[in-house]
Amino acid sequence: MLPKHKEQRIAVFIDVQNLYYSAKNLYQAKVNFGEILKTAVSGRKLVRAFAYVVQTEGGSEKPFFEALGSLGLETRIRDLQEYPGGFKKADWDVGITVDAIRIANTVDTIVLVSGDGDFLQVVEYLQNQGKRVEVIAFGKTTSGKIKEAADEHYDLDKDLKKYLIR
Repeated sequence: MLPKHKEQRIAVFIDVQNLYYSAKNLYQAKVNFGEILKTAVSGRKLVRAFAYVVQTEGGSEKPFFEALGSLGLETRIRDLQEYPGGFKKADWDVGITVDAIRIANTVDTIVLVSGDGDFLQVVEYLQNQGKRVEVIAFGKTTSGKIKEAADEHYDLDKDLKKYLIR
């Protein structure tokens, strides 16, 4: 396990939907992405920070996307896919994985802001490439396997006043 230190170059990958629905379903609140970004960086050298978001047909999310951009997050936008029968899907798992692998050779640490267990393989892959991998998410909705695999798991449930907007 690699230690955390101030000279580390880091990249942050925020699975916005994962955090949004965790906060909404657990606490009926919104997420303070600015505070989460500060926690992710922790005084280290931020190389890039990405927020992966989903856009509906009406585009009512635009002010939210702009707010994320004003925090210094590069927004990656995907359209919500609607299938016959009303099923909706907007999955960023592969996009986040590819971006993390693509940027890994320019950073020391990858900070994944998601509790999604589907990221277990990319966490292990990045660690095998010599990268420190940290996971930040609400502990109650974070996969146990990803908590174990990460070099560090930061549980947002431990300071809800800081990370939620009610």
